[in-house]
Amino acid sequence: MPHVEIAGARVAYRIDGNGPGLVLVHGTGGSAATSWTGMINRLAARWTVVRPDYAGSGGTVDGGGPLRLDALAAQVVAAAQHAGLASFHVLGFSLGAVVAVKIAADHPDKVLSVVPLGGMLSTAEPRVQLLLRLWSHLIAKDREAMVRHGLLTCFSPDYLARFDTAALERMVAEDLIGTNWEGLARQVELDLSLDVTSEAARVAVPALVLGCRHDQIVPPDIHARALAAAIPGAVYTELESGHCAPFEVPEALLDLVEPFLLRNG
Repeated sequence: MPHVEIAGARVAYRIDGNGPGLVLVHGTGGSAATSWTGMINRLAARWTVVRPDYAGSGGTVDGGGPLRLDALAAQVVAAAQHAGLASFHVLGFSLGAVVAVKIAADHPDKVLSVVPLGGMLSTAEPRVQLLLRLWSHLIAKDREAMVRHGLLTCFSPDYLARFDTAALERMVAEDLIGTNWEGLARQVELDLSLDVTSEAARVAVPALVLGCRHDQIVPPDIHARALAAAIPGAVYTELESGHCAPFEVPEALLDLVEPFLLRNG
């Protein structure tokens, strides 16, 4: 994977396709390799797609310690520029949606449009705090329980019903081995203090805010709709999905995203 050095971090990224720039920003515990597999071929047919790993994920290496939202945003922008993108659309999922809003607010000269998916203005809401603190506890004390809880909350019941018990147990085993637990713990700690209320008000590029109707992590009626209301001129719609829409409904997600990107450069 190519990489770029910024502020003590060696930021890895993937690049596919040709055309206008599109940056995909993964969520908590995700990576460039895992988060967009159901979407990349279709997107790369129209756009130059850059998928960075921010600190705590994938191939990116940094010095450790607490994460900051501005540092993650800077890592994503640095990867896009290193990949040769002078301007780009940005699609961010979950924590990546918050990073995307930060980038759009701070770099209106670079960002063509922004698509926050499963995002939020703030994680101060008590239920989200309860969930994230449970995650922190389980990461430290019972990682298998964390994986099982993650599957139950990240995906809709209808999606999980497609798999039999053996398949679900394989998912648990694979996630236990494949998760960067130290990086996940650092990202969850950042999640506890997220707030882009001021940044959302400064977004001056076209925005498509997407909620996930069956989201059990950040329910859209509390979070995604508030984010859309805070971004001037934002368009809002919802997907029939749990929180992890890029995995559950990649084609339906693309059917919403692609026309929006094409209309906006």
